[in-house]
This record gives sequence, structure tokens and C-alpha cells, in this order.
Amino acid sequence: MHLLILGLGYSAARIAAAARAAGFTITAVRSRAADGVLTLDSPELPGVMASATHILSSVPPAGDGSDPVLAAHGAALAAAPARWVGYLSSTGVYGDTGGAWVDESSPRQGRRGGRNLADELWEGLHPQARVFRLPGIYGPGRSALDRLRAGPVARIDLPGHVFSRIHVDDIAGAVLASMMGGPAGLFNIADDLPAPGEEVTAAAARLLGQEPSPLVPLETANLSAMGRAFYAESRRVANGRMKRQLGYCLEYPDYHVGLRACLEEQHP
Repeated sequence: MHLLILGLGYSAARIAAAARAAGFTITAVRSRAADGVLTLDSPELPGVMASATHILSSVPPAGDGSDPVLAAHGAALAAAPARWVGYLSSTGVYGDTGGAWVDESSPRQGRRGGRNLADELWEGLHPQARVFRLPGIYGPGRSALDRLRAGPVARIDLPGHVFSRIHVDDIAGAVLASMMGGPAGLFNIADDLPAPGEEVTAAAARLLGQEPSPLVPLETANLSAMGRAFYAESRRVANGRMKRQLGYCLEYPDYHVGLRACLEEQHP
């Protein structure tokens, strides 16, 4: 079993580790050239695509909205003999639902057109295509615990605002379950407990022995444009198809379990 990974970021690196432990040979394509490292414009990459049994892209759309992988190798990927093709997408394709639940049948109405288009193109790219829609990703080195260690974190008082999240190792576990026998299609990879961000921050503070900071209104919070855009969308992401069709049981079903695991991994 040979897994070709296009883009070795935070989530893809954990997927690579899980796949390697399961017996896969891994070839990774990175964004920066170096000795012995494949990039999207490496002349040998089409040959690797033609020989890989499994292909995964974690490369997001570029600033102009185009997908760099599809722009460079879309035709080769569509014709690849691989028995499994995967793409890491985002639950942002669902847009704002006012906190209502979304599942894989919900429309693509996100505010980022490039992300919506990439999600759609990857779904139809190959007979064995799997598109994994991911919500807020956290894990060791990238969680509310780390943000609090770096300095004060505003807890926004915005009643009704809720979102879903997923521990990075559950992404790896669900994708590996798919590689080992799940069907093609769309899959939300999310935990069981959508919750307001301020509750997650408070839980992380308590784990660190800190008193949670007071709530502040969104209007007076010192947030970046990206931070404010995050609070413009609210949704709950259903994960039933992941459980039914991939047979995957979450290792971290909610942020309470996940944050404790992050703390233990970083400070055993």
C-alpha cells in the first residue's frame, strides 16, 4: 500500500504517521523544494501518481480561489489507477446556518467560493474520491491550551453562537478507516459536541489552573478581521455518516476529553 500525500501540514502529517504505522509506504509532496523532496512541479510526480494505491490532498485553494493541485495535475489525478483518492476540505462550505445542524446533503453556501468549488471538483474528480469536511481542528501544540499559554484569550459573549471541532488524531483515524475499506463520497469528520468557543476556552483555562476570563461583547473585543469573520457563522456539524459508513468510533468525542489528552501529551 503506497500513500501519496500532497501537502504535509498539521493534519496530513498525523495521517501520514497513522498510515505508516498501519503498513503504508508514504510519499509526501511539499510546497518548498529541497534535496530529495517532491513538489507539485517535480517532473517525477506524475509517475508517482500513476503508481500510488492511495492519494490524499490537503492543499487548500490559493488566494485567487483556484486549487493548486487540480490546476497542475487534475487530468492525471482523474485518470489515476489509485483505488482511493481523498481530499481534506472544510465544513466552511456549509456557510452560516444560525446554529442549525448540517450534514453531507446540506448545500454548499460558504462565503469562500474557492473552497466551495474545490470541494465540488474533488467530489467529482475520480470514481474513488472521498471528500473529508473538517471543522475547527485542534490537537497537541494547536489548541485553546496553547493560545492561553501565549497570552490572554478573549471569551466572546455571543449567545447562540456555536461551532463544531475535531481532534487531529480523530481526523487521522477516520481517514485511515476510509483507506482500509470505506466507500467513496462526502464525509463530515467532527466530534459529538458542538459548543460555543467561550466554553472551550473556559474549560482549557481550568485545566491550566487559571480562572476563566470574563465574557466580553463582540463589538468591543479586539479581534482581527479573520476573527470577526469566524463569529459571523454558526453551525452544528453532524457526523453520523462517518460512524455508519466508515465504522469509525471517535477517540475524542468532545473537547473535554480532547483537551485533557492534549495536556497529557504535552506534559505527561
